[in-house]
Amino acid sequence: MIGKEIRMERILDRNTGRAVIVPMDHGFSMGQIEGLLNMTETISQVSDGGANAIILHKGIVKTGHRRHGRDIGLIVHLSASTSLNPDPNDKVLVCTVEEAIALGADGVSIHINLGAPNESKMLEAAGEISRDCTRWGMPLLIMIYARGQGVDGSSPASVGHCVRVAEELGADLIKTTYTGDPVSFARIVKACSVPVLIAGGEKAGDLETLETIRDSVAAGGAGVCAGRNAFQREQPREFVHAICSVVHRQVSPKEALEQP
Repeated sequence: MIGKEIRMERILDRNTGRAVIVPMDHGFSMGQIEGLLNMTETISQVSDGGANAIILHKGIVKTGHRRHGRDIGLIVHLSASTSLNPDPNDKVLVCTVEEAIALGADGVSIHINLGAPNESKMLEAAGEISRDCTRWGMPLLIMIYARGQGVDGSSPASVGHCVRVAEELGADLIKTTYTGDPVSFARIVKACSVPVLIAGGEKAGDLETLETIRDSVAAGGAGVCAGRNAFQREQPREFVHAICSVVHRQVSPKEALEQP
């Protein structure tokens, strides 16, 4: 599996074993939202800020190709839904591992919502993708959440279940909800054999976002997979740089915001 190991080094920092990943797949689900109107510019800002990798749908890859400046890892997202769907949590495959390889991807990602009406179909698709990733030596990031009716998606039990499902499916990286509590999150991470990154979620304040990331890393988390909390900032490059300082250099959130 040397191919997978080589590709993983383009996603995880080889010195810290952690990653700052910026998903930009939101245009598919939410449309032309703030921060994703000029993809080439936003990707340049995120890359220059020091992010380890970005997540894009296949049709946007050409806008993110780095012809100059700092390079960045590429993860192609394979599943999608839109906010116009009666069930936005129903994710279906819109790309294959082979297509991602042809696009030069360093990894692929899929999305699973446990507890959603079509959970079984998402799990089945994830199993097929995991098989193809093993065949081609492609790292697999599974984004997984508990989003069923009446389910507390941030409870330790729900998050722990999500992480275990992704691990058993063969994920190489897992993105999930932060429990909000370093102690409970530490127990979840300790029981998992692959790196666990927290989702950024909806845009929050600068300091609040960095403090959450700091707490998750201190609990053993492998970093953050933050989209709107990164690309919707007034100065994405500077804020991504602050996130990287907290994740990789363990700079305090206040110091990270104050640095030039």
